[in-house]
Amino acid sequence: MPVAPAQTNGQQIAKKEFSHSERFTQAVEREFSGGVGEVNLTGFQRKLIQNYFIKIDSLFKESEIKRLAKDEKYREPVPYTWENINLTKLAVDVISYSGVGLDPTQDNHINPIPYKNKHTGKYDITFIVGYKGEEVKAKKYGMDIPDEVVVELVYEKDKFKAIKKDINNKVENYIFEQSEDFDRGALVGGFYYHSFFENPVKNKIKTFSKADIDKRKPDKASPEFWGGMKDKWEFDPGSGRNKIVGKEQVEGWYDEMAFKTVYKAAFKAITIDSEKIDANYLSVIEKENESRNLKIENEVNQEITTKANKNEIGFKDEPPVQNAEEVSGPESKEPKPNENGEVVEDSPSNNTLFPETNSSQEKAPF
Repeated sequence: MPVAPAQTNGQQIAKKEFSHSERFTQAVEREFSGGVGEVNLTGFQRKLIQNYFIKIDSLFKESEIKRLAKDEKYREPVPYTWENINLTKLAVDVISYSGVGLDPTQDNHINPIPYKNKHTGKYDITFIVGYKGEEVKAKKYGMDIPDEVVVELVYEKDKFKAIKKDINNKVENYIFEQSEDFDRGALVGGFYYHSFFENPVKNKIKTFSKADIDKRKPDKASPEFWGGMKDKWEFDPGSGRNKIVGKEQVEGWYDEMAFKTVYKAAFKAITIDSEKIDANYLSVIEKENESRNLKIENEVNQEITTKANKNEIGFKDEPPVQNAEEVSGPESKEPKPNENGEVVEDSPSNNTLFPETNSSQEKAPF
């Protein structure tokens, strides 16, 4: 005999309604388990996965608004919707990055960039780790983690002296004083200092001249961030598109980019402990190596940075490789660029966020 459903005050107990971000977490877990194996998520990792949904969902909504604002003949044919994302690939990536502890809602942790896959015509999401993300990785997987990491830029009016270890000095140290707080002169370099409170003989200072910093600048560094000359674009009413009308000098955010360069070096210098390495860390390193080896044309970076706020934003068929600091830019000072690029590989036939939703109804993302 069938058992009647449980009743509360004469009413059937309602099914729990999950938020879009919770449903995204469930979808990620299903996709990952189906392709790789069982996964046990911690409460913190589940929270981070929900943050990935929030960030990507916001990015796609903004991108779709820009897409629809274009003239139809210049508009990308594929809408920026969750149904057009390779959920299988995204699930594997999100599991890995969240397992490392990278939070896309935190500034300079990790940044998602959509790009179009020439094989499928849909969108993939690639991720760029920021300089704060390097700190997270180093602190979680480092072998000998300093108690304090000091990072500073040095200007010509500052008083700075690195005190290196020698036969008469067992502890590395430094002297640093800002003689002028608001007019420190031109930037001449920077340094980082690893400090070990209980064992100061391990303290380490590393200095960078301005030339050392510039050597670490990406080959295709955007003048929007590093300063310099860039193409000047103006809207041409005749063609209905933007066109280059010359060059212009932009100040950029050189000091902020220089600081991030030294900061990143400070944490990448921490040796990784082989005993702490897990599958998530290995996956992240593999993805970074893949991105580093991709050959990307110069105009891809220009599409993301130079044209990000123009009337027309084009997309290339390959994912953009960017310096992580250029994606996020300086700390909340400059207007952050739209990180649009486009991609995707074959997605499963059931790659929808709400498989139970009637197709005639408007679908929510998750």
